[in-house]
Amino acid sequence: MHNKNILKTLLTLSPCLATGTASAAGFIEDSKASLQTSNYYFNRDFRDGAGQSKREEWAQGFMLDLRSGYTQGTVGFGLDAMAMLGLKLDSSPDRTGTGLLPTHDDGRAADEFGRVALTAKVRVSDTELKYGTLIPKLPTLQANTGRLLPQTFDGGLLTSKEIEGLTFTGARFERMTDRDSTNAVGLTLNNKNRRFRSAADGGALLIGGADYALGKQLTLGYQYAELEEVYRQHFLGMVHTLALGPGKLKSDLRYLLSEEAGAARGGRIDSGALSGLFTYSLGGHAFGLGLQKMNGSTSMPFINGTDPYLANYIQINDFAEPGSVPGRYVTIMTSAPSAFPG
Repeated sequence: MHNKNILKTLLTLSPCLATGTASAAGFIEDSKASLQTSNYYFNRDFRDGAGQSKREEWAQGFMLDLRSGYTQGTVGFGLDAMAMLGLKLDSSPDRTGTGLLPTHDDGRAADEFGRVALTAKVRVSDTELKYGTLIPKLPTLQANTGRLLPQTFDGGLLTSKEIEGLTFTGARFERMTDRDSTNAVGLTLNNKNRRFRSAADGGALLIGGADYALGKQLTLGYQYAELEEVYRQHFLGMVHTLALGPGKLKSDLRYLLSEEAGAARGGRIDSGALSGLFTYSLGGHAFGLGLQKMNGSTSMPFINGTDPYLANYIQINDFAEPGSVPGRYVTIMTSAPSAFPG
């Protein structure tokens, strides 16, 4: 039995609405601030085994997101900041481990925890470089935002849109802070179910790729990622939107090809993950059908703590192992289509 309830509110304040590079008003004038509050109750009842029978905690979270504009001139400079705080509302040593709160050595959850993150940014024309603390949402690195506070990464992210319809992306990440932690640690390989030799420590995660939009309906994408001395990964993707009757059909196709790299600290890796998510949305409702096929002799590698970019990734399982069952799912969703997975 898996239950979770979360209530989020978002307050946004903006001195000036930015209208693009050409009309950027300045560092202060284009600044924005938002405050998100999250009241999160999590319950997971295992009902079997001799160990911990369930995980159940309740917590309150606050996240203040401050984003500056850019200074005027050919080269613009800016600074973003995030302040995050989590407060324990209910927990006990026999119910910890939900991912909402850190757990001390004595088995008790922390009464409170928080962190402050800074990100410097530079913009030249339509090219932007950010360096500091980031929450990446890339096909090869999906930060986990499914608990009270988000997982964050330390590194740099370059985005260039100098050519119409074409977006280049480059990134280097060296450390990450988990969603229920205040300590930054190195990047490791997810080793759920001992699917690899070990949860190998890697060096930096290097990412490069491009997306090309052919009009408003079709986008093609490629991305390469390498966790130094552990694995390398190629991503190919296509997203197509088609007006169909009173609604629209979105097709999201993904293929990730992975193998070991360098010293292969995690052991041999051989994986080809093909998945697709087809979503029909109408007003505030969406119906989705996901299909997935895992090829190769090993699981698909991804950074520990993150969300694998698979159509079948859900709360109870990542379905990243060869022969994962089920290989398909159907989901009915009655919230905003933009919230649908993928």
